[in-house]
Amino acid sequence: MVQGEGTHLEIERSFLLRACPALPPEAIALRMEQGYLDPSAPGDDPSGIVEGRLRRVRHPDGRVECVHTVKRGSGLVREETEREIDATTFERLWAFTAGRRLSKTRHVVAHGDLKWEVDVFDDVDLVLVDVELPRADAPAPVPPWLEGWIEREVTDDPRYRNFAIALRIARGSGAPDGS
Repeated sequence: MVQGEGTHLEIERSFLLRACPALPPEAIALRMEQGYLDPSAPGDDPSGIVEGRLRRVRHPDGRVECVHTVKRGSGLVREETEREIDATTFERLWAFTAGRRLSKTRHVVAHGDLKWEVDVFDDVDLVLVDVELPRADAPAPVPPWLEGWIEREVTDDPRYRNFAIALRIARGSGAPDGS
C-alpha cells in the first residue's frame, strides 16, 4: 500500500570525507538499507512501482520507515518524488533489487539552518557527507566538527551516487577511488 507522495527539488552538495569525524553529541544515527529496482523486471506489481530506490530506515526509537523514491536529473539540483510504502510492499519489491543494494549508517547533524548527513557505508571503505540547500546558490559553511575532514566535493561525480556504489559493492570492487 502506498501511503503518501510528494515531489520536490532536491538541491544537495556531496563531499568525500577522509574518514568519519568525531560527531557532535546531538547527531542522530539512522540505519539504512537501500536497494535499486531493476527497470527490466516485470511491471505487474499491484503498487505500480517499477523503478527507483527502496529504502528502509530504522530510527533510534525503534520506528521503521519504508520509502520508495524516484530521482530525475543529475548534479546539484534533481527532482525527487518520494512516497511512504508499507512493510509488505517493501518486502515484495526488495527481491527486485538483488545485486543493487547497500547498507549504511547515516548521522544527521543540524548546523544553523542546514542539515548535514554523514553516511558511513557498511560494505565499502567510504564516508560521504551531504548537505541539502534551500537554493542552488545558497552558501554551505562547513561546521567546525567537519573542518579538515573533507577531501573533495563529489556532487557532479556519478561514481559517488548511491546507485553506483551499490553496483560496486555487488561486484566487490570497493570505493570509487579504489579502496
